[in-house]
Amino acid sequence: MRLFGILLAALVAFPAHGDANEQTKGSFRDKFRQLEADLPTPNVYRTASGAPGHAYWQQEVDYKIKVRLDEKARQIHGSETIHYKNNSPDTLTYLWLQLDQNRFAKHSDAYTTMDMGEKASKKMGYSTLRFIARTEGKDWGFNLNSVQSGGKDLKYTVVDTMMRIDLPKPLKPGASFDFAIDWHFNVPEGKAMWARGGYQPYERHGNDIYFVAQWFPRLAAYTDLAGWEHKQFLGTGEFTLEFGDYDVEITVPADHIVGSTGELQNPKDVLTKEQRDRLEEARTADRPVFIVNREEALENEKEGTDATKTWHFKADNVRDFAFATSRKFVWDAWGVKLPDSGRTVMAMSLYPDEAMPLWDKYSTQAIAHTLDTYSRYSFEYPYPVAWSVHGPIGGGMEYPMITSNGYPVEIEKNDDGTETRTYSRRTKYGLISVVIHEIGHIYFPMVVNTDERNWAWMDEGINSFLQTMAEREWEADYPARRSVPKGVISYMTSPDQTPIMTQSDSIIGYGPNAYTKPAVALNILRETIMGRELFDFAFHEYSRRWKFKRPYPADFFRTMEDASAKDLDWFFRGWWYTTDHVDIAVTGVTHARINTQDPEVENPIKREEDRKDKVYIGEMRDQAAGFQHRVDRFPDLLDFYNENDDFIVTEKQKKAYAGKLKDLKDWEKELLKFGHELYFIDFENIGGLVMPLVLDVEYQDGSREEVRIPAEIWRENAQKVTKLLVRDKEIKSVTLDPYHEIADADETNNAWPAKPVMSRVELYKRKASRNLMKEVLDGEKQADSPKKD
Repeated sequence: MRLFGILLAALVAFPAHGDANEQTKGSFRDKFRQLEADLPTPNVYRTASGAPGHAYWQQEVDYKIKVRLDEKARQIHGSETIHYKNNSPDTLTYLWLQLDQNRFAKHSDAYTTMDMGEKASKKMGYSTLRFIARTEGKDWGFNLNSVQSGGKDLKYTVVDTMMRIDLPKPLKPGASFDFAIDWHFNVPEGKAMWARGGYQPYERHGNDIYFVAQWFPRLAAYTDLAGWEHKQFLGTGEFTLEFGDYDVEITVPADHIVGSTGELQNPKDVLTKEQRDRLEEARTADRPVFIVNREEALENEKEGTDATKTWHFKADNVRDFAFATSRKFVWDAWGVKLPDSGRTVMAMSLYPDEAMPLWDKYSTQAIAHTLDTYSRYSFEYPYPVAWSVHGPIGGGMEYPMITSNGYPVEIEKNDDGTETRTYSRRTKYGLISVVIHEIGHIYFPMVVNTDERNWAWMDEGINSFLQTMAEREWEADYPARRSVPKGVISYMTSPDQTPIMTQSDSIIGYGPNAYTKPAVALNILRETIMGRELFDFAFHEYSRRWKFKRPYPADFFRTMEDASAKDLDWFFRGWWYTTDHVDIAVTGVTHARINTQDPEVENPIKREEDRKDKVYIGEMRDQAAGFQHRVDRFPDLLDFYNENDDFIVTEKQKKAYAGKLKDLKDWEKELLKFGHELYFIDFENIGGLVMPLVLDVEYQDGSREEVRIPAEIWRENAQKVTKLLVRDKEIKSVTLDPYHEIADADETNNAWPAKPVMSRVELYKRKASRNLMKEVLDGEKQADSPKKD
């Protein structure tokens, strides 16, 4: 089983990009070759349909944790008891745990392998140098105080961001192992250390906001496909984790407010009666309710305290745990009823006064909107709470039931001591989008538990696609860009790119590769390839099948085909496994009619065509000048050939035609009378990706027709194809991709006849060259001028 799993993992991690059946003759390349040759072989754990097999298994890991924040030292101190159940058919002799905080250590693989780039020796960003200085200047990473089982020390080995615990005895299938770890670490400043958590300092009263993540030693995943998923954490590829139940006690300063994964177990110990009453009111309110309002938060942060409180949370069936804590928090909450079951989920936001008036208006509303839309497009939100926290990182980050998001307002101090608070359009929609995106991640990968360390697209790409769906439902002209086909063209035509099926840490252009390109591809799959009904059914099926389970890429590909009866191998191969792009050109249009073979009909047509071909500029000018030919002056020179051209109908031609008709069957004779207009449209695939041909056909009478030709037209020739359109009226123009839906990179070759390229010319003046003498003299004049009192 172990060797078999490794072999299967190799098939997924390193797909064969050459043809399984090698084409050695000619230039033909099969763009529709089936993916099965490259995907792992179906088995009892993962079926050929893309569903979990009848023997599917995954490990279970339960945690009981006590954690304390040392606010003055900015340290986390924790102790945990871990219950590990081996549901695999394998006997395990060791366990691997993730020590993600070790990524910040200066001896880590993440730091020592950081490439500065060619230009860094001449120009470097402030934030880059700050990161380097912080990394070099402090002891970062986990300090393990003890690792024990039953009070006895366990042998363990730390390998960068991973720790192997050697078991006292082999752990057989179905057996469990309990052990305990005690640790502490210095909390990094989130933005300064490019972290997914940490603290954010604020000048006013010297308070911090903490978002505590990757904060405890946690089990790496052991899977049927790859065995131990223990690639080192280099900072880009995120996490591959196991589900379990968490019982966590969080001790913080008594004036802090805490938001966390899970449900609060002791509200009477940590909340005032008024706060508890407000929470109860919020469950049935028609809009968000303040649990801690702005005035209370401002008063709360004025003075610190040495007293502490312990907040107790429990979370069932989650793959991770995070929490946020600060005395600066404003807290609002809203009970959101889910569309199917009517179950209430508490949507809640934590943010400082410095984030108002933006966060109080949009954060919790965006949570509620996400729960509504994602629950319709995938599955109903399974947890009791969903948090959005104004955290210490610039963008956003997700954990079960809780997310960290950026986007503060701009605060300008006025001369009279007042403040002016504003936010840009970009900030407004940035906040809404990041909340949608990060709350969406609670569905993917926090419930559909994908392998982020290897395949970033399975959570980032799928979630970005759903994010755009939710954004379009927010308002009509929402500036959603992530899955718009036009937005990925520059990346797909760039030489600096990798296929989507690239391990997360090796991706070139992480944003466009892991987020935008798969989101665009899924949008095209829904709108252009499959249609909304088929896509939505198949995607629902994938989401349902793998809820609280661990799918791999093959499971997604197979499920989408299995539930739709659509052969999508060509699409997944082209978009996921190659760096081809879309550039299809309309290279020519031939207008034809059926030759009736009747000389009475065809000869006049030939005569007209012959005359067109003989139009000569010299003759035209002679005629315009009144030139007189010799035969005009001597008519007796005219004879039979002047009166009869080559296209007169002779008796011989008539008899030949009659003879042909005798040899034809009745249906063949009818075809000679086929009077429709025939248009042969030539297409060339310049970019490499085969795609459907979406055409806007305009007719001479002003009417229009949308024509959609499936991508299978490219099966026998992926470079050039010709499509015949049979119509009863004449075509005026043909435009490929009129709705900009297939990410075609070059619109200038998409039309027949060709359309002009529009541009606007910007005038400019050349900058004057530097006059050093004038700069010096002007500076001396300013220095000599009298200063005003």
